[in-house]
Amino acid sequence: MTMSSALTEDSECYLYTHIITGIASIVGHNDSNAEKEYDPYSSTMVACLFFIMLTFIVSTLSKNYSQVDKLWSITPVIYSWMCITDTRTLIMAILATIWGGRLTYNFYRRGGYEWPPWSGDEDYRWAYVQKGEFMMMLTNPIVWNIFNFVFISFYQMVLLWLIATPSLVAYTMAHSSSKPQDIDCETPHGVYAPYNPIGLDGIATLLFLLFVLMESIADNQQYAFQTEKYRQKNAGEKLTGYYADGFCQSGLYAVLRKPNYAAEQSIWIVFYLFGVASMNGAVENDQAEIYNNKLKLWWNWTALGWILLVSLFYSSGKLTEQITLKKYPLYKRYQKRVGMYIPFVGPFIWKMLGNSGDDNDDANTAKKQT
Repeated sequence: MTMSSALTEDSECYLYTHIITGIASIVGHNDSNAEKEYDPYSSTMVACLFFIMLTFIVSTLSKNYSQVDKLWSITPVIYSWMCITDTRTLIMAILATIWGGRLTYNFYRRGGYEWPPWSGDEDYRWAYVQKGEFMMMLTNPIVWNIFNFVFISFYQMVLLWLIATPSLVAYTMAHSSSKPQDIDCETPHGVYAPYNPIGLDGIATLLFLLFVLMESIADNQQYAFQTEKYRQKNAGEKLTGYYADGFCQSGLYAVLRKPNYAAEQSIWIVFYLFGVASMNGAVENDQAEIYNNKLKLWWNWTALGWILLVSLFYSSGKLTEQITLKKYPLYKRYQKRVGMYIPFVGPFIWKMLGNSGDDNDDANTAKKQT
């Protein structure tokens, strides 16, 4: 076995062992020699379990099932700050805070936070799901409570922990370079790579901020559109153009049907790259196999976070669009013209060349105005 192969395998063993150690610590079987040493794995897991129980109990008692939504932009920030140990983990925590602060404000202005704290607007999709629009069995109160615990509270809270776990990998790699750990596989000395502003770390930082900006622009465009639409409706004015259609189709929404959700997924895919960057020194001692083993280091267990997040957004996006189609019939034409999370290449290039879009839409708009 070559040195780079051994280091790569040791790195994987090293990371997995910390997960096992963290779980063992929670259930009371941690090594007595490590009792006094701070362990972000067990600490963040305990925090996650607390949030699971909190959201389940509060949602069950209040009948407001958006309790996880209230904490969506908060818990990953907490987890990232619990993992600070070097420059990289500090920057990761700062970036997560920028993301969380902006998203929390957006949720607040949409009525998500009110007093008492368990009140506030509930995601309209939960009412559809509870009525059996997704699965008829969910109309049963017992089944619904099980669904509330397993999916709404447990699954989503674990997902929010998982998307923040690249901070745990970065923490582990930083500590692996400073001292040996009491584990059953060889400690991967020399694996750790410090934060590199002109390397993968710098690229991840810029992309993270770019996608936060994109999400912010998309949320602002949607908020402005909905605010104006309801202002016109409440004033008794005749709705025209996109306001008559009922949904936003301009700005970023002319390129993607859900640009804010596309940005959200991209943010956490990029966040994963920090964990990859922290392991970048694992193959430096064997130039013959450096390419092959660096490819292996692009994957570690924390990829499960962004993979499950993308899967969740795909499913929730499909559900949202089923509901939207019932409310706005013209949405079907919009679906054919614009991609949900990835742009349709042909129409996108057409718009970039300065063409305004679909003639049929113009005809529809004109018909409404006459």
